[in-house]
Amino acid sequence: MWIRRIPSRKEVGVSVASSKVEMRVSALTKSSPVSAVDLFCGAGGLTHGLIQAGIKVEAGIDIDGQAEFAYTANNPGARFLHWDLSRKNSRSIKKLFRRGKLRLLAGCAPCKPFSKLTNGIKNHDDWDLLEFFGRFVKGIVPDLVTMENVPELAERGKEVFLRFVGTLEKLDYDIDWRIVNCSEYGVPQSRRRLVLLASRVGKIVIPQGSYSRASQWKTVRQTVGDLRQLKIGESDPDDPLHVAPLLSPLNLKRLQATPHDGGTRQEWPDNLVLDCHRKKSGERYFSIYGRMWWDKPAPTMTTLCTGIGNGRFGHPKQDRSITLREAALFQSFPRRYEFWPLKQKLNKSAVSKLIGNAVPPKLAKALGKEIIRHIEGS
Repeated sequence: MWIRRIPSRKEVGVSVASSKVEMRVSALTKSSPVSAVDLFCGAGGLTHGLIQAGIKVEAGIDIDGQAEFAYTANNPGARFLHWDLSRKNSRSIKKLFRRGKLRLLAGCAPCKPFSKLTNGIKNHDDWDLLEFFGRFVKGIVPDLVTMENVPELAERGKEVFLRFVGTLEKLDYDIDWRIVNCSEYGVPQSRRRLVLLASRVGKIVIPQGSYSRASQWKTVRQTVGDLRQLKIGESDPDDPLHVAPLLSPLNLKRLQATPHDGGTRQEWPDNLVLDCHRKKSGERYFSIYGRMWWDKPAPTMTTLCTGIGNGRFGHPKQDRSITLREAALFQSFPRRYEFWPLKQKLNKSAVSKLIGNAVPPKLAKALGKEIIRHIEGS
């Protein structure tokens, strides 16, 4: 029996695939009624979803130059601008929109100041970035606005969030916002996010997810179960992101002592328990060094999601933490999404940050489709 061998990306490169993607995207967005600019774009998760929904994204802007390759390699037609938005005025962004189209200003301001991981540190460098977003809305007055952030923004960052909403209200936007579960939008991850849509075209609402029941949610097994099995330190020759992170001999013993499929450190022998976990303050953090469940969505991906000491990031069956590719898939990025140039040494820390900070493309696509429906209905 003859079996056709499929060449790897290293052998064929990405140019042919990219050109085909560009043709499909061009056909999809050429007649789009919407021209969008993505603020704080990162690796392009929000842009990618909007493009898939049929929205023409003109540019993505981010202060992190390491995001440029991922953004441009996967989002043809959208250019990356390496800008510090705190040093830009509304005019520089306003001229990026295409004439004769409805303008959408989109973005996810960095959420560290509001996240429970930083306990709302008010002197954090990123504290004012949502304020800058609001100033751009005020200076540009786009037809549409979408904003995504951590749920804690409505609590720890309530003062900042209410000022942002107040800016929209003064400009006569119809506004809808709520905290959504990304699993309901096809993202294989337990990730809650605050999502806002605003329109000067008419009444707009946050769309309901298509997967309202937990039994419909995409699981870890469905998402990464068919990937190449790896031992620590091993890599997939066809995918430079599917590399099992190294573990110290002690941490390997800890993971091997953690039961498969959702196990935690509660099962460890006493000699493997960390001193910090013996303290009362460490008793409740059982997800750390834990394994994911095969038949549930993954936990929330963070910028440190490939380290077992940072959360429930152990593979359900294999004695290793998850890989960068698996993390990207849990964020709902397509399997062939490129994050780093093949000819450059992989910066694992940079890619992990890009993945953890991203807007899940499937959530973005749902928002983009709602925006298109909203415009057509109006």
